[in-house]
Amino acid sequence: MVKVNDNYLKLPGSYLFSTIGKKVNAYMAANPDKKVIRLGIGDVTQPLSPTVISALHGAVDEMADAKTFRGYAPELGYEFLRNAIADNDYKARGCQIEADEIFVSDGAKCDSGNIQEIFALDNRIAVCDPVYPVYVDTNVMAGRTGTYDADTGNWSDVIYMPCTAENNFAPELPKEVPDLIYLCFPNNPTGSTINKAQLQDWVDYANKNGSVIIYDAAYEAYISEDDVPHTVYECEGARTCAIELRSFSKNAGFTGVRLGFTVVPKELKAGDVALHALWARRHGTKYNGAPYIIQRAGEAVYSEAGKKETKALVSYYMKNAAYILDGLKSAGFSVSGGVNAPYIWLKAPNNMTSWEFFDYLLENANVVGTPGSGFGPSGETFFRLTAFGSYENTVEAVDRIKKLSV
Repeated sequence: MVKVNDNYLKLPGSYLFSTIGKKVNAYMAANPDKKVIRLGIGDVTQPLSPTVISALHGAVDEMADAKTFRGYAPELGYEFLRNAIADNDYKARGCQIEADEIFVSDGAKCDSGNIQEIFALDNRIAVCDPVYPVYVDTNVMAGRTGTYDADTGNWSDVIYMPCTAENNFAPELPKEVPDLIYLCFPNNPTGSTINKAQLQDWVDYANKNGSVIIYDAAYEAYISEDDVPHTVYECEGARTCAIELRSFSKNAGFTGVRLGFTVVPKELKAGDVALHALWARRHGTKYNGAPYIIQRAGEAVYSEAGKKETKALVSYYMKNAAYILDGLKSAGFSVSGGVNAPYIWLKAPNNMTSWEFFDYLLENANVVGTPGSGFGPSGETFFRLTAFGSYENTVEAVDRIKKLSV
């Protein structure tokens, strides 16, 4: 008789954003006259830039001609894109990352979930709390997290690194040494950052203890402060302890286009085994590559025109972030984030739980956010708003919230 992977059965409830979607859809069905503004899921709303659109059209035309038609992509991704990434995202910042250390994919979400496959099941993972749910859920599916405690919201074999107001929502080096350390800066969901010296401490810690850092830099384009690193490879020694995940979704608006990449330096080893070779084997076996059309669009992001347009897109969303941050502060909310990230992290008022505030905001302001408890136990009583809506909707949403008697 066939058996299922019963690790999937250990997952509590449905994926966070699926639950939110169901609640919002039910509310809208019951209240069709209400204009609901969504500032919950981190999905972009502005169109792709003209340079990207032109590249997409050009690549489509190439696919219509037998002389320029492309089939399966190279396993690591097309060299033209990997060279552009290496030159602009790394070498321009003084980081020696080579094109053949870059693995092109269809987004950081898949890579952040799949990267754990090349590591043993008895490896201990450490995650920030609160945390992007994919890191934990995919390790649950693999059977690496132990048992779930419904009372605390914790997994028995996961090392949690609380990110609270007391430590400025930045984790401290764990006393219990993990094998895999998941870090995300600028952080999702809190919007917090750490400076280069702090990140260097993590790199030194990982090298000292033989740990591997899985560094999610999906929001690096939103960094506005000079002392905040854009990549873990700005730190000395990172090539021997860190894997970096990147995405085109939030900087270039590719959430519906799908493109990302993972960097695995050749010096990075687990014992005597090169992780670059393992990830290459996994990548080549399970993935046929992002489409040529999409990779040409990604290349266009690094053109001079593409850079200007991407910067303008990021500025648009950060204008939203500033409006949310300033508006909620003026209304008396305790808020953080929104400076180097498109996320604003606020304390729910009047001792409400995260989900109580979600319901209150939906019913009284018709605004959707994300309950902090969905990101982990330390997220309870907190709430995330995103800056990815239109400016007009963002202004209206904040003005509605400011009128609430909370």
